Amino acid sequence: MPDFVVSIHNANIYQGDNLVLQNVNFDISRGEFVYLVGKTGTGKSSLLKTLYGELPLQSGEASVVGFDLKTVDWKNVPFLRRNLGVVFQDFQLLTDRNVHENLRFVLKATGWQDEKLMEEKINDVLDKVGLKSKGFKMPFEMSGGEQQRVDIARALLNSPKLILADEPTGNLDPETSDEIMQLLIQIAKDYGTAVLMATHDFIVINRYPSRMLKTESARVIDSAAVQV
Repeated sequence: MPDFVVSIHNANIYQGDNLVLQNVNFDISRGEFVYLVGKTGTGKSSLLKTLYGELPLQSGEASVVGFDLKTVDWKNVPFLRRNLGVVFQDFQLLTDRNVHENLRFVLKATGWQDEKLMEEKINDVLDKVGLKSKGFKMPFEMSGGEQQRVDIARALLNSPKLILADEPTGNLDPETSDEIMQLLIQIAKDYGTAVLMATHDFIVINRYPSRMLKTESARVIDSAAVQV
């Protein structure tokens, strides 16, 4: 049986009472890199929010990193999210503390207690994103690309099986976008972490072609299913 990190079938995605996407069907395997594309307002964000437990799954079947979204309740959502990494366009770093303390805050919040293990983990993820010597820096002292790398490091803290990246190159110049793309693709390849990346940036997609899920006319069209 394939090692699916996301498996969603016959699902209807709602935002409140509004049906946004209907009859959604796709699987994402371990270590796979997948784009999520579509015009603004076609359901990309609602789909991502459903996958990380912010919006309830009202009909259909969906499993994310081993959690059944149909039965997951508010008490289990933190456990679901510990197995996910979420990367945002606007970084969402705590501005009043340095990079190291930003990462430490997340570890404490997700139940880590051993100081030595926390130090090791922080050094490990900063090394993975090429910022090993930048832990002392405040967010405002860093470029946009460096802040996005910190955001990715934060997403890696709990060794996630899946990273959901919402427009991670949206605020970055082309050269920095390239660096972030190469980093995300490398993470998928080296660590077997699946990546689902929402983007409007077709320059990035053309430079780094991969499987694509497209939201259109209340459907999700999977390029893997339509290729001849």
